[in-house]
Amino acid sequence: MPLAEGTDRLRAALSSRFRDHKDVQLVLDPVQTLSPLLVRELSEAAAAVPWLVLLFDTYERLGPLLDPWLRTLLTSERLGTLPANTVLVLAGQTRLDPGCWGDLADVVAELPLEPFTDAEARQLLTAKGITEEPVVREVLRLSGRLPVLVSTLAENPGTSGDLNDPSATAVDRFLKWEHDPVRRSAALAGALPRRLDEDVFRAAVDDDGAGLFGWLRSLPFIGDRDGASRYHDVVRAPMLRLQRTTSPQRWGAAHTRLAETFAGWREAAAGGLDPHDGWRLDTWSGPRLEEWYHLLCARPSAALPGALRDGIGACDAGPAVARRWATTLVEAGEDADSEAVRTWGRHLVEALADERRRGIEALGLLLARGGLDTAGRVAALLVRGWHRRSVEEFDGALGDFHRAIELDPGNVRAHFGRAVVHRATGEFTAAMDALDRVDALEPGSTWVQRERGETCRRAGRYEEALARLDPVIEADPADHVALGSRGQTNMALGRIQEALADLDRAIELNHDYTWALLRRARVRSTLGDTAGALEDLDRAEALEPGIPGTMGERGDVHRFAGHYEEAIAAYDRALALDPSYVWALGSRAMANEALGRRAEALTDLERAVALNPGYAWAVAQRERLLSGGDSPEGGRNDGPV
Repeated sequence: MPLAEGTDRLRAALSSRFRDHKDVQLVLDPVQTLSPLLVRELSEAAAAVPWLVLLFDTYERLGPLLDPWLRTLLTSERLGTLPANTVLVLAGQTRLDPGCWGDLADVVAELPLEPFTDAEARQLLTAKGITEEPVVREVLRLSGRLPVLVSTLAENPGTSGDLNDPSATAVDRFLKWEHDPVRRSAALAGALPRRLDEDVFRAAVDDDGAGLFGWLRSLPFIGDRDGASRYHDVVRAPMLRLQRTTSPQRWGAAHTRLAETFAGWREAAAGGLDPHDGWRLDTWSGPRLEEWYHLLCARPSAALPGALRDGIGACDAGPAVARRWATTLVEAGEDADSEAVRTWGRHLVEALADERRRGIEALGLLLARGGLDTAGRVAALLVRGWHRRSVEEFDGALGDFHRAIELDPGNVRAHFGRAVVHRATGEFTAAMDALDRVDALEPGSTWVQRERGETCRRAGRYEEALARLDPVIEADPADHVALGSRGQTNMALGRIQEALADLDRAIELNHDYTWALLRRARVRSTLGDTAGALEDLDRAEALEPGIPGTMGERGDVHRFAGHYEEAIAAYDRALALDPSYVWALGSRAMANEALGRRAEALTDLERAVALNPGYAWAVAQRERLLSGGDSPEGGRNDGPV
């Protein structure tokens, strides 16, 4: 048996060289021999202090060697018993191996090492004698409050103008164990995009690194978020700064190449779409935002005017898209170290803070300081006008549409905006005049006739509305807007089944037609189909959450079904969203009266009239309650939905 014989020869050779058996055992099994001695000495030290802390750094490298030994020390007495006041701190870039530590959750706590808070970083700098505010701010900016970089800069602070950029030091630490230049280059290039998949990675790196995406994802500072791979912020920032400052030309070329890549993907996703519609599609707006990010990084001053102009379309698409656009400017400004881009982004983010304002203030900034040309000003005025109309700032909306028409007299959308605002304020003759102007600009358009029909409906001229809407639907049976308008007209004329048929067809053509869902809910409630009405309101709320009118309609459905407590709860929710919602106040008054709470009902009506003295229905109900009259049959509050 050659192996056994070799072992015996080794043991004999060691015995001849060492004094006794313990020396031989030390060489053959040093862990078994030395660990009890270490534990004994640790116990002596622990007896004199409240806590004994053992720290193991760069554990991503030490773990494979030390894991079995440390686990044995913690879970058995084979190597001795650690003092009860011992704490092991294992610091590394990766999480602990679950195969070794997974069943010890009761004694293991994972603590992510985050950047210092502002206060913590300042505390360290103060302890190092660094208190001059310009120097402190520069240290915080360059370090990203990463502990190791704050400490590095604190050792040699200089003045605010001559601080050494620690980016190279940081990158060396992040890639400490990687010596392959191709991999190091790929890791740096992969930091350029804000988020990564394999296609983006291939566009970012040289040909030599194109196959390294799998390796990159295995690095400890790469994580998955929102379906894409992303660098940890504290790692990515110094990598970007190092590349920007080392070779500005190479930095600009790399970002330009990425911008061109995203532009190509955006154009492929567009499929002939109007950019006005593209902002509403993630497959278009996503690449567009990344395209702007890289253009702003490559040439901040040159790209900023175009990015601001394009933001008009983002604001038109809604608050969520607009915030993503503004955040893109902030991030590009930070990563390119462009104060102009960064400042614009921050101001726009602040202007978009209130989602209910739909970007009105952000558009105001663009109009005031964005350097827009005439076409850009018209576009911004139109979008702001429509958003002002949606929040019932009717005078401001009319002003925006008038200014747009002064700049572009033939702009159909501006004239139509005037018509819609006049219609909303009950100025039906002015609305019809504006639609006449639209008809002159687009003669024979059926949608203009549809809007005339809707204007007649809103004016209470129901037969005239039908006369205008019927030919539109005959010409285009798939016009869901005309069907919805005719359905509401039939409802007003008491033709309930015809109304239901039109609204059914409108929703069949457009499943996300919230307006028609709300109207059909009222029709179904009138027919006694409470479950169907609530189903429509559920769908409407899922499509557009947080709309007070939807809550108000839900309250009415419950109230007319005799569910008064549920009705009051719905009205309460509507009023929590909009305390000035007088229609919900009037309806809640009727539900309170039905429960015998006349005092609460009167309070709601008093508040409704105080908010809107011209609210005739609420005035009449208040006078009836004060005179001791009974509730009218049904008690429907037929205010606007």
